[in-house]
Amino acid sequence: MKTIKLSTASGTLAKYAADLSNEIVVLTARNRPVAAIVPLKGLDRESIALSGHPEFLKIIARSRAQFRRGQTISLAEMKAAFAGRRSPNKRLQPTKARRRSSKKRANSARLRG
Repeated sequence: MKTIKLSTASGTLAKYAADLSNEIVVLTARNRPVAAIVPLKGLDRESIALSGHPEFLKIIARSRAQFRRGQTISLAEMKAAFAGRRSPNKRLQPTKARRRSSKKRANSARLRG
């Protein structure tokens, strides 16, 4: 991660953005971060919007606090907790074989010759 003081920044924003590879550039004022230039390779707009959303940030902060307090569960416990709640996705279920009407069978037989 590269850090640039705003008071000494001499390049344009476009120049700094063009020089990005996969590195985040943090802009500071009085030794405190005030902005960042982040490469967007592999990200979509929804991910970017979510990463700064206040409610999402509250969820992350709450989860990190729970983790620090040792309030964690294993993957097996998580699967067990949600196993009974999940309703099957009907779109992913195999379809039942439908019987064709006698008219359709007769038409198919006639077309085959």
